[in-house]
Amino acid sequence: MKKTKADMINSIWENVWNKVDIKKKDINTIYESFINQIKYYLINNNTIELRNFGTFEIRLRKGRKDARNPKTGELCPSKDRGAVIFRSGRELKEKVSKLK
Repeated sequence: MKKTKADMINSIWENVWNKVDIKKKDINTIYESFINQIKYYLINNNTIELRNFGTFEIRLRKGRKDARNPKTGELCPSKDRGAVIFRSGRELKEKVSKLK
């Protein structure tokens, strides 16, 4: 099932609203700040390790000289580029492997 940003914010709010006096608007601000920090660190070529969840990092994908446009068949070489890679942590791997 696909989850949206709004679903995540609602879920976080439902889990903390009776423990901490916080509004959904504040959770949204924290969420946006967290995502922006991840983007910032990745753009600046840093690795992000979130314990018990996983690691985000940038890896170089080499370009290809013989790439073709699938519609026209025309040669269109691609350049080297960075790609975001996610490696799940041990705890997440274990929990996901138990799913059927």
